[in-house]
Amino acid sequence: MALKRRNRISPLFSMASMTDVIFLLLIFFMITSTAVSPNAIKVLLPQGKQQTSAKPLTRVVIDKELNFYAAFGNEKEQPLSLEELTPFLKACAQKEPEMYVALYADESVPYREIVRVLNIANENHFKMVLATRMPDE
Repeated sequence: MALKRRNRISPLFSMASMTDVIFLLLIFFMITSTAVSPNAIKVLLPQGKQQTSAKPLTRVVIDKELNFYAAFGNEKEQPLSLEELTPFLKACAQKEPEMYVALYADESVPYREIVRVLNIANENHFKMVLATRMPDE
């Protein structure tokens, strides 16, 4: 008489219980990590007596008609030609050697005009900043 085995071992492995355990561990660590507060060292930083002043800014504006305007500090922009721009910037640099030059150009201005102003600043060793929008009046 031959006995046959009814229960066969299945080669498939069910991951359902493993994902439940991982999910519960994830919830546990998320809850406990928000409950833990780090022990930080309280540091008393020294206070400065002097305020750092912002470096003066010289503005150069090129509008869509290729007109050049320049101003130092809080002054109003005055119209200049490209040839007058170099002496103006040199005069501003004599007033304040650590100044920055901000260049505001309309989006329709050809790039060669912007490069001309950048070359003037490079030849005279000015710190140049390209601005993205026109200064508020």
